[in-house]
Amino acid sequence: MWWMVIVWVAAMAISYAMMPKQQSTIKPAGLGDFNVPTAEEGREVPVLFGTRDLKGPNVVWYGDLKTKAVKKKGGKK
Repeated sequence: MWWMVIVWVAAMAISYAMMPKQQSTIKPAGLGDFNVPTAEEGREVPVLFGTRDLKGPNVVWYGDLKTKAVKKKGGKK
């Protein structure tokens, strides 16, 4: 019976030692990583004819940007 415990502990130690290591070089995404419309003074407002795909255009006004915390109850309905 004790030999089974010893084998189990050894198997757990070996599996823990062989686990892939996490990379610590991954950084979270910042605001500069997204191409969203901006409203900055002094930047040109593009005038396009036809259908185009703009990456981060400058617009005159795009609404009130507000954030709201998401609240949810846990578990029970």
